Amino acid sequence: MKHFILFYDTAPDYLERRPEFRGAHLKLAQDAAARGELVLAGALADPPDAAVLVFKGEDKSVAEKFVAADPYVKNGLIANWRVREWTTVVGEGALTQVPAAGQG
Repeated sequence: MKHFILFYDTAPDYLERRPEFRGAHLKLAQDAAARGELVLAGALADPPDAAVLVFKGEDKSVAEKFVAADPYVKNGLIANWRVREWTTVVGEGALTQVPAAGQG
């Protein structure tokens, strides 16, 4: 398993148009979380011009499938998106553990 970060850049009218699609977007996210695919997600604040979603899966298709189904993307609320593999090494959920400092 690996972590993947999905970066969303929101469209200029995102805040105005979001209410219409928010319920369906959140349902999609909650379903992905229930399956263990979506680890964390949320919009960035001040300014609210982007969002970050962290996925766990075998490859980046786990995030790409989310994008393909996301009503925010389908309806133009997301101007750009990209997926990056994230090598997590420290913390409870890290998938590539490294020895503690001084232990190797």
